[in-house]
Amino acid sequence: MIASLTGKVAQIDEEGIVIEVGGVGLLVQVPAPLRDDLRREENVTVYTYLVVRQDALALYGFETVEAREFFTMLIGVNGVGPRLGLAMLSTLNTDAIRRAVFSEQAEMFSRVPGVGKKTAEKILFFLKDKITAVEGLEPLAAASEVDTEVVDALTALGYSVVEAQAALQSIPKYAPDDVETRLRLALQYFSR
Repeated sequence: MIASLTGKVAQIDEEGIVIEVGGVGLLVQVPAPLRDDLRREENVTVYTYLVVRQDALALYGFETVEAREFFTMLIGVNGVGPRLGLAMLSTLNTDAIRRAVFSEQAEMFSRVPGVGKKTAEKILFFLKDKITAVEGLEPLAAASEVDTEVVDALTALGYSVVEAQAALQSIPKYAPDDVETRLRLALQYFSR
């Protein structure tokens, strides 16, 4: 197994990144936030997972060992393949996944493109005993219907679920409980 790669970023595109290691360019599929942070000619280390199929070898890379472990757990869920596991880590970071599991909020997973309600529940059930708690990580409060609409609106505008949750948490506790006001306050978070 190829556990990690260190090299220079030779190419960045929608398929992933090409890392040049010893004169060989390796195509590595990475979560979108990592891909967006990288620049050509930059040295990078990624922790990898090799998927062997009958017709292809695919290399998936992650910024941390923890992210790679989450990917491995996610693709262990029946119905979640490598592409969907990568999409989940592109939409939700490991802390958001951990919070969703401990708060038993399957709807967080169903916000990932390609994950339906049943798959989200399977993911929650599968991860419940596999993910450990981290000290200092607050569980998500049960989201009100209004807050769920605000998160849905923010994700429809192109923000990730993680960004939408952060904006939601920035809303003052005394703020009115209507969608328009809370959405306006959440959008102010991004203008800072």
